[in-house]
Amino acid sequence: MTSASQAMRTAAKGTLEVIAFERGPRTSWAACGLPYFVEGLIPDHQKLIARTPEQFAARGIEAKVRHVVTSIDTQNHTLAVRDLTADVEHTEVWDHLVIATGASGITPPLPGIDANGVMQLRTVDDGIAMDEAIKSGARTAVVVGAGYIGIEVAEALVARGLKVTVLELADQPMAATLGPEMAEMVSEAMISAGIDLRLGTAVEGFATDADCDLTAALVSGGEIECDIAVLALGIRPNSHLAGDAGIELGEAGGIRVDDRMQTSAPNVWAAGDCVESLNRVTGQYGIYALGTHANKQGRVAGTNITGGQATFPGVIGTAITKFQDLEIGRTGITEAEGEAQGIRTAATTARSRTKAGYFPGSDPVTVRVIHSRDDGKILGAQIVGGEGSAKRIDVFATAIWSGMTVDDLAMVDMSYAPPFSPVWDPVVFAASMAAQGRS
Repeated sequence: MTSASQAMRTAAKGTLEVIAFERGPRTSWAACGLPYFVEGLIPDHQKLIARTPEQFAARGIEAKVRHVVTSIDTQNHTLAVRDLTADVEHTEVWDHLVIATGASGITPPLPGIDANGVMQLRTVDDGIAMDEAIKSGARTAVVVGAGYIGIEVAEALVARGLKVTVLELADQPMAATLGPEMAEMVSEAMISAGIDLRLGTAVEGFATDADCDLTAALVSGGEIECDIAVLALGIRPNSHLAGDAGIELGEAGGIRVDDRMQTSAPNVWAAGDCVESLNRVTGQYGIYALGTHANKQGRVAGTNITGGQATFPGVIGTAITKFQDLEIGRTGITEAEGEAQGIRTAATTARSRTKAGYFPGSDPVTVRVIHSRDDGKILGAQIVGGEGSAKRIDVFATAIWSGMTVDDLAMVDMSYAPPFSPVWDPVVFAASMAAQGRS
């Protein structure tokens, strides 16, 4: 819908007709807010709705919910569209087409996977269902996966008073985004909150009663009784519609686009979780499912559809989350990712405080900076600590984006006052330590 709005905004008045088809019942809602709705911090799910079909209509955009596109014909510029409410299908003609089909949560073909009580948290309806299950008496939960969503869901369920078990196949939480040292702090926080964190453990299925209601998650050597189970195993791009139309897909399974968000088919554009994005650090394409990228990509596509010139320059994997009072941020690559790409990396860990040590509310913060052994260029960073820690990752993101070295960052003129930082800000301190290690 960002693409639709941008195209309507930049087109000459009265020259553009925009129609959007959405499989679900809503338009433009805040998926990232769902865990906080489940937690109860956002009491009304309507707060998550950014714009309704009626609001888009006021902008001249016809948004048709509960309509699913079943096929794309790139030669004849048509779509086959099914109205799910009326159960009828029609053909739609287009001059330009934007594919923004997003991604779906990974659902492995396990026994009992379709049981009542096995859930995901990807849509507003998912959040409502989880909230209603808790209100109806759910008291125990198993969360499968300890990535971003798994951790946020676990936090929400603990806050709602549930006994929570988290299963993670890897030997640490957030295995794809944090190094072992930083992940250990996340593990400690989860265990301190009363979570039964089981690392190196795979779910093998789900047990049910005669009514197909969930009773337990099955693991090697036994079962874990639970009222609900939440799958947080990552995502797959919804690229099959494009692939079936002959549009080029990339190695990661997403739609391949150029920097103008145009696909291999003329006048067909794509944006969001369904596309592959260029990682500016590694030079490789991958799936980076974040709303920040999706909105920028949509704006680029909408600009170019109406004759503008806009480009999307890529991503560096910046992300942020929290578990209770522990803030977590990361950007760029980890050492493991560097090794996999044949990049010679070095890493420095620095421990500091979020404020001057003598100031009330000063919390510990740990910063790990990854840089090139050859020229000192910053390649990645991770931050874990108390309040005021995680948003500092944006300084590292800016440094990586700009091609700065640890020596450059060690001398950046950052602000200082005791309520906000030690005299050596944790970012500058970590860069300085890394720079000294190179000398």
